[in-house]
Amino acid sequence: MALSFCGIDNGTNAYSVEKGVLNNGCFVDALNLVPHVFLLFITFPILFIGWGSQSSKVQIHHNTWLHFPGHNLRWILTFSLLFVHVCEFAEGIVSNKMMETNHLHLFMPAFMGFIAATTSVVYYHNIETSNFPKLLLVLFIYWVLAFITKSIKLWKFAEYHVGPQHLRFCITALLVLLYGLLMAVEINVIRIRRYVFFANPQKVKPPEDLQDLGVRFLQPFVNLLSKATYWWMNPLIIGAHKRPIELKKIGKLPIAMRALTNYLRLKDAYEDQRTAEDPDRAPSIWRSMYRAFGRPILLSSTFRYLADLLGFAGPLCISGIVKYLKTDKDVATPDKVKETYFGVYFMSSTELLQNTSVLAVLLFLALVLQRTFLQASYYVTIETGINLRGALLAMIYNKILRLSTSNMSMGEMTLGQINNLVAIETNQLMWFLFLCPNLWAMPVQIVMGVILLYYLLGWSALVGASVIVLLAPVQYLIATKLADTQKSSLEHSTDRLKKTTEILKGIKLLKLYAWENIFCDSVEETRGKELTSLKTFALYTSMSIFMNAAIPIAAVLATFVMHHFLDKTGPSPSEAFAALALFHILVTPLFLLSTVVRFAVKALVSVQKLGEFLQSDEIGDDSWRNGDMPLSFEAGKKHLGVTKAINRKQPMRYQMDNYEQPTRRQMRPTETEDVAVKVSNGFFTWGSNLSTLSDINIRIPTGQLTMIVGQVGCGKSSLLLAMLGEMQTIEGRVFWSKLPECEVAREENISKNRYSVAYATQKSWLLNATVEENITFGCHFSKQRYKAVIDACSLQPDIDLLPFGDQTEIGERGINLSGGQRQRICVARALYQNTNIVFLDDPFSALDIHLSDHLMQEGILKFLQDDKRTVVLVTHKLQYLIHADWIIAMKDGSVLREGTLKDIQTHDVELYDHWKTLMNRQDQELEKDIQQDSQTTLERKTLRRAFYSREAKNQMDDEDEEEEEEEEEDDNMSTTTNRRSKIPWRMCWCYMSSGGFFMVFLMVSSKLLKHSVIVAIDYWLALWTSSKTNQSAGAGTYASNGTRLADSASSNATLPTPGNPEAESDSYYLPVFIVLCAAGITLCLITSLTVEFLGLSAATNLHHNLLNKIIHAPIRFFDITPLGQILNRFSADTNIIDQHIPPTLESLTRSTLLCLSAIGVISSITPAFLIALVPLAVAFYFIQKYFRVASKDLQDLDDSTQLPLLCHFSETAEGLTTIRAFRHEARFKQRMLELTDTNNTAYLFLSAANRWLEVRTDYLGAVIVLTAAGASIWSFSYGLRSGGLVGLGLTYALTVTNYLNWVVRNLADLEVQMAAVKKVNSFLSTESENYEGSMDTSQVPENWPQDGEIKIQDLCVRYDPMLKPVLKHVNAYIEPGQKVGICGRTGSGKSSLSLAFFNMVDIFEGKIVIDGIDICKLPLQTLRSRLSIILQDPVLFSGSIRFNLDPERTCTDDRLWEALEIAQLKNMVKALPGGLDAVVTEGGENFSVGQRQLFCLARAFVRKSSILIMDEATASIDMATENILQKVVMTAFADRTVVTIAHRVHTILTADLVIVMKRGNILEYDKPETLLEQEDGMFASFVKADM
Repeated sequence: MALSFCGIDNGTNAYSVEKGVLNNGCFVDALNLVPHVFLLFITFPILFIGWGSQSSKVQIHHNTWLHFPGHNLRWILTFSLLFVHVCEFAEGIVSNKMMETNHLHLFMPAFMGFIAATTSVVYYHNIETSNFPKLLLVLFIYWVLAFITKSIKLWKFAEYHVGPQHLRFCITALLVLLYGLLMAVEINVIRIRRYVFFANPQKVKPPEDLQDLGVRFLQPFVNLLSKATYWWMNPLIIGAHKRPIELKKIGKLPIAMRALTNYLRLKDAYEDQRTAEDPDRAPSIWRSMYRAFGRPILLSSTFRYLADLLGFAGPLCISGIVKYLKTDKDVATPDKVKETYFGVYFMSSTELLQNTSVLAVLLFLALVLQRTFLQASYYVTIETGINLRGALLAMIYNKILRLSTSNMSMGEMTLGQINNLVAIETNQLMWFLFLCPNLWAMPVQIVMGVILLYYLLGWSALVGASVIVLLAPVQYLIATKLADTQKSSLEHSTDRLKKTTEILKGIKLLKLYAWENIFCDSVEETRGKELTSLKTFALYTSMSIFMNAAIPIAAVLATFVMHHFLDKTGPSPSEAFAALALFHILVTPLFLLSTVVRFAVKALVSVQKLGEFLQSDEIGDDSWRNGDMPLSFEAGKKHLGVTKAINRKQPMRYQMDNYEQPTRRQMRPTETEDVAVKVSNGFFTWGSNLSTLSDINIRIPTGQLTMIVGQVGCGKSSLLLAMLGEMQTIEGRVFWSKLPECEVAREENISKNRYSVAYATQKSWLLNATVEENITFGCHFSKQRYKAVIDACSLQPDIDLLPFGDQTEIGERGINLSGGQRQRICVARALYQNTNIVFLDDPFSALDIHLSDHLMQEGILKFLQDDKRTVVLVTHKLQYLIHADWIIAMKDGSVLREGTLKDIQTHDVELYDHWKTLMNRQDQELEKDIQQDSQTTLERKTLRRAFYSREAKNQMDDEDEEEEEEEEEDDNMSTTTNRRSKIPWRMCWCYMSSGGFFMVFLMVSSKLLKHSVIVAIDYWLALWTSSKTNQSAGAGTYASNGTRLADSASSNATLPTPGNPEAESDSYYLPVFIVLCAAGITLCLITSLTVEFLGLSAATNLHHNLLNKIIHAPIRFFDITPLGQILNRFSADTNIIDQHIPPTLESLTRSTLLCLSAIGVISSITPAFLIALVPLAVAFYFIQKYFRVASKDLQDLDDSTQLPLLCHFSETAEGLTTIRAFRHEARFKQRMLELTDTNNTAYLFLSAANRWLEVRTDYLGAVIVLTAAGASIWSFSYGLRSGGLVGLGLTYALTVTNYLNWVVRNLADLEVQMAAVKKVNSFLSTESENYEGSMDTSQVPENWPQDGEIKIQDLCVRYDPMLKPVLKHVNAYIEPGQKVGICGRTGSGKSSLSLAFFNMVDIFEGKIVIDGIDICKLPLQTLRSRLSIILQDPVLFSGSIRFNLDPERTCTDDRLWEALEIAQLKNMVKALPGGLDAVVTEGGENFSVGQRQLFCLARAFVRKSSILIMDEATASIDMATENILQKVVMTAFADRTVVTIAHRVHTILTADLVIVMKRGNILEYDKPETLLEQEDGMFASFVKADM
């Protein structure tokens, strides 16, 4: 019976109990089995029953429920227990080998203990999730029993003098300690939860967040194991494969991470620093950040230290394994004296660590732990960083809401600065937090590494380390240079974007004038500058990569060469490979250190900017203005108690202010006060001490219409703002009428002194929302009221034009409306609000006369006055004064007169007369205005145009998403799942090939070479060190002639005996080693350069092709492709191709090749490893497949939630006065908090997904190390390998763990980035216009077209082969020098005809012959450069006036001045600084619309071509300018053919020939006189309508 429990050794009776039962060691061990078996017997049935009825559990979301007290401690103790049991088991097995027969009692109890401990934790977890604490009693009994039995064993050991020098004694003592602690934890649970032994058990509820099923981020609530491995993310990440992750899926943030919670924390820490003694001292942001978020950072740093220290276990274990592999063979025969007590062998404590298999397992455990701690540290910092960002954003937002208006308008705080604070500075601080544990972890890591190296290799190690340390400053230098070059390239790229935007906006003009190439060249020139800075960028990047790769090689080289000279015996393999691994560890912190330092510097700057911003002026917090808001964010007062209480009562709602919409108050007949607002003795200023408004005493009567009039700039708007409290008061007061006493009680929550005021500013301000949301502005929607408001502002026709009616998004990211439309929406907002007082600041400024009248009658007089609301109206239209109940006339910042119109008529005759003359003048303008087609119809027309061209393409708007959706729908589930996980190889190939084949070849070959050389270096090192050890052993034995005195001989090996093989070997190994290292370093340089420059040439080519394709695309392409989409290709996508793809590609190839070379090396050394590789590879494949999909979705979510947040900030800053007048601060804060939280949720999930991936790949890496170690120990014991090679294999296995997750993350990044290449590529396939023509340029006469004779024969035109023709069989003949007018309704084909002259549209039948040449045969460049056109919308480019008139630089100055004189612009241009070289801003904004149109006329005249086409050129011009234009055309162009397309018919009454078009056909064609005689004719009816 070979397997007996107590063993049957000769001469001992293992079962005798003569000396007492407990003195038999075997019996004590058997006793130890009892508790384990007891636990297994009881818990298994309970677990099975529990699992069977799992369906009856609470809904699965709550399986993360409650933690019993001591939850984390219990998990940690259990894990330690498991580890100690493993040690006990190992010790038992090793001791058992020493005995003659098998002693099961040495390891059997340990094995059972391991199983019992595992069961206990599984059992505990199930009890915890089902919240049934009574069953914990079982565990309590188990811990007590185990504690007692182990204590007996320990006591017996002590009795027999087995002490700490024996391993088994230490293990038993540890077990006693752990069982004791677990028992204590259990007692604690009973004490707190009182589930047994107490009469009233405590009732508990799950945390608030989990009662709300919207919270999907479970990290804070799951158990410790799931926390460490992110197990709870599995369903999300694997589910992403079936359907994309949406915002719904990631739910809400847990309460502790919401922006509001963190804002309150940070704000308290900030405000606490304001002491009573020194109230003006600026609180330090650093200190408040530390107070609010210091603890998690400390926790993270602790994790980081633990991880770093565990990281050194790797090299040490390797050196141990290599060292003891040798000794294992020697000590096969146990010639030691056995230490036996109880008749069994006791091992000494040091012996265990000399066992290679034990070391291999320890290595594995150390790696797993190290990686777990590292990821935990990352996670904690990221979570804290996100919390900090949320808090900072809320702080900045609250500050914005309180900024004084003068700050904004006087330009101390520009919008750009605020946007930078939000977009850049907060992110800088967040990133700094992410990296900040590195700041104090790295120095420790470096110091430890150097100490260990010294311990292994002596002084020579310090040489290697100093190489690394000395090169660190160089790294830092490169890093700072990189930041600088990035800045300069950013400047160039914004410049390039500005030019590109201008080209795309004016593309029609450029094509008509054949100027595309000139402008294209100017963009290419800027792109050239950008590429130059990108080249430097690439150079520095590649230097940085090169340093990173070459430093370890250089360090190894320096170390081993030094070692060779200092210490004539080479290092042993164990030392050499431990040193190699250490160098690999050391490089990372040094490489990162430069980055961290850079971020720290940036963070300092950011904090300074933030501090300045938070200290800037605020609006006056006077009590009359602010009232007592119950929870106002006032500086000194802390309302934390209140907020907390509120939060508890309503956990789901953010509460910032107890805020309600002010209710409409009833007018009571008892009300005596008839003044709504009264200003007495007011002096107000905009910040500087000069008062803008002085000596103001006015009253605004309640429920009446007050008008404020005066010249431009006399302070009318300022008066409104002063009443709203936006200006700084120097002296005087503003009184708002109080609510009658009886109402105050009912409406406590309105600020007692001023209600919300509906206020429409002069410069209209829209939200990024639908039209309806812009009008209701947070009020409840009442259909009838809404309809009334829209009619009053005559918005219905405009709304009908919008693609989705009043649900269309408008604003910054929405559709651009014209000024008048925007202004009417703002007025509608003010009318719709339910407030007693309405302030309208010049609501008529952008409206034409019909609309103003309608608005005045319907809106102000009817809608507002019927409601008895108090209205204050600022206006320039004096004809409305008759409607006013009260008039305030202003002049130069003070009140000139105040009273009714009658008062003024009697008291101030002079003023009244002045008004009268002004009114008459306005009436004349009115008459003129009525003749014109009103401005509004024009605006509506442009709106219709914008959509008309986009309708065909409405589906193209989101082309990218559409494509994907279509692909997904076309087949069943299986294809969608596959489609989502494919790597875009085709795009990669497209990207590579645009980089040039030579570069690709160079990159691939140099990469492969480099990695082979690096492997060769290490392999050579292995051979060299192994040869050393073998020889020295050999030499020793011979010298001693068989006696064992090898030590003296081998230490004497320095004797230069002629046959000494050692000197030869060194002279043979060393040079090869040096050569290989040098080659490695050079190749590192070459590869890093090739990758960067491959990326650069790809970027150059892609952008060049894209620009050329788009600029030469037919005009139809621009009609159907939204401008934003084209611009995106030039901005975001080009940026990705320029800067992001090359480093990703580099990193991907490097980490992949490193992993492959490592696996190759291990398998060549121990082929057995390949068997284990198969399951590992499968696991890895699935992990990366799932992760890539989920990561892409989460990244998209993060990007898409960031934009609304930034927009909300800039919107708020623009509309401050409106928001404050309406008293809507609280609603906007609410919105900001929601947007921040949404963005933070996406970001948190993204980083948690990264942790999920890294934990998994790290564990895989640890398994690889374990199998490699196992395989090499096994093959070594069969004498297959030398120790050096084993060391090599293990060192490589260690590197794999670092690089596996990089492979996956780079793949995921590359996939996202390749989408940019795909988008650019989709534009590269557009058709270009046919520029060649069938004639050669030389065949066209120099001065063609000479006469300007035009024959149109049977012309048919369409915009696209898919669409219906827009001109059908048109015939016409125009004689040289004739003036022709073309008219017709919108869409009748007038403009299409003008485009046909330039061959801009598809002429598919018929032809146009000009001076005997068919234009379709001409090269486009020639044709278009010989004709002139003036377009409807005047387009000017930024640059000089000269550049705008003549970009080709062909004309003399005299010619330009002549042209300007004809266009009546000469005097104006002369007055400008610089004359012809005066600056034109973007879009010509510094000239009025009329002037711009005249410039276009001058431009056409400079061309001196004999045919001029005017396309509705007078549409956007006032009468005076139009008359000038008409005169000029008649005189200056007397001898040229002029074709005018008119939409005001009276402009073509003087023409020689009139063509009337309808639906693409010519309806009437004759002289205007004859056409007018036909009473029922189309032309006649047009003229009638126009008169």
